[in-house]
Amino acid sequence: MDGRRAGLIDGTIGVIIFSGSLVATRFAVIDLDPLFATWARAVGAAMLAGGALMLAPRPLPSRREFAALLVVSATVVVGFPLFSALALREITAARATLFIGLLPLFTAAFAILRGVARPPRPAFWLFGVIGSAVVAAYALGGSLAGSLRGDLAILAAVVSAGLGYAEGARLTARLGGRRVISWAVVLALPLSLPAAIHLWPDWTLVGWPAIGGLAYTAAFSQWIGFLFWYRGLERGGVAAVSQLQLLQPFFGLILAAALLGDAVGPRLALATALVVLCVVGARRHAAPTPRPVDETK
Repeated sequence: MDGRRAGLIDGTIGVIIFSGSLVATRFAVIDLDPLFATWARAVGAAMLAGGALMLAPRPLPSRREFAALLVVSATVVVGFPLFSALALREITAARATLFIGLLPLFTAAFAILRGVARPPRPAFWLFGVIGSAVVAAYALGGSLAGSLRGDLAILAAVVSAGLGYAEGARLTARLGGRRVISWAVVLALPLSLPAAIHLWPDWTLVGWPAIGGLAYTAAFSQWIGFLFWYRGLERGGVAAVSQLQLLQPFFGLILAAALLGDAVGPRLALATALVVLCVVGARRHAAPTPRPVDETK
């Protein structure tokens, strides 16, 4: 199996895992404070990551690598979970999921700025814009309730994730995806652990759906999903694999319909088909190889 195909498989597994994140977060914030849900998921992921780092000890990252890991930690461990949890107090999980369709454009743009990927052909951006427009049209044309504050919060979450994905992909070439996300959640521990303890809830008032949602975000959304995602970005190329994120809104909508009872009509099937075509088109016009990692950055 060639590297690009293996990267697409890894990326798809990561997208499927991430597709449940907003639904799980929605369950969590029903009974839990969004700030506690943010810090608690980071603590839970750090427990898994710390064990993995101890079982396979490697030399510590360099000072420059630690600085880059702090960016990953601030964006995908704190930024995306925090903004998405706040958004889900204002808007439905289905509406929030649709905004994830914008993520590939932000990931590719940050990857180019950080030197992870070569500038793709113009057709790549055309397919990316069309795919994002399909997502936006589906959101605006539907009856999904929203609010400006909630929409801005989920947009901030998407921008944060795009930067974190690109920076993580840059580091993955040297550290490996497992070490990147593991160090990212561990580095957040001095902040996440005291914050979680300070915001500790009365668990007698917390239902099992909220507990299950929190457990999913800690184990899968914050750690296991990244193991596949960063490896996929490394193998398949950031510009190409990032387009798989265009499928995440529709996987998420299916889960929202099944678990939260959100109505999903035939428009979803048509929109999904159009987005799949955009993913295929963008992949064909993505830059074929990533730039070498510049250690001076």
